[in-house]
Amino acid sequence: MWQLFLGSLLLGLIHPLFPNHWIPLIAISKTEKWTNKETIVATLITGFSHTLSTIIIGIIVGFVGIKLSENYSYITRIAAPLILVTLGIIYLLLDLRSTHHHHHFELDNETLKNRKSRTAIIFTLCIGMFFSPCIEIEAYYFQAATQGWIGILLVSVIYLIMTLTIMVALVYLGLKGVNKFNSHFLDHHEKAITGAVLILLGLLAYFVEF
Repeated sequence: MWQLFLGSLLLGLIHPLFPNHWIPLIAISKTEKWTNKETIVATLITGFSHTLSTIIIGIIVGFVGIKLSENYSYITRIAAPLILVTLGIIYLLLDLRSTHHHHHFELDNETLKNRKSRTAIIFTLCIGMFFSPCIEIEAYYFQAATQGWIGILLVSVIYLIMTLTIMVALVYLGLKGVNKFNSHFLDHHEKAITGAVLILLGLLAYFVEF
């Protein structure tokens, strides 16, 4: 179980570091002249929306995994790590072919110029985040299913806590002007980093007994 915990922790740590999770919130906050408190609240709301959809899909994936484990345990023992490694390779290949990065959410300049209400902006962000679940986490739910509902609950809780905590921390530091590091590499190589982590977790799951 500790391997599952460490894997969840690693994904939960790396996932929200990508700039598309927090830089737009800082930009919108400065444009709309939100207070720090308003921005943190907006971060928590949008971050929760993002994690909620990911967890919902993850539970469905986990349920399928549990059913397979009950009847074909030898298949899931191989299939779960294989899915992680395969998805990791796909992410690496996509990164090699990609010349641009995606955003979980963004508002165009015209929208910001219109000075929409804070509630409307947050609602728009929530919609964008909710319909952008993170596939790399979903794949890990299949691995978590080998531990039953306890494993699924563990991944869900760690993912939720880590995502919200790191998003809030990065947004807060950005508002304070402390977070000045160059995010160019993370911004343009999200798929490569994600792919490498998934391959590592897949190999760990296969060669180390849970």
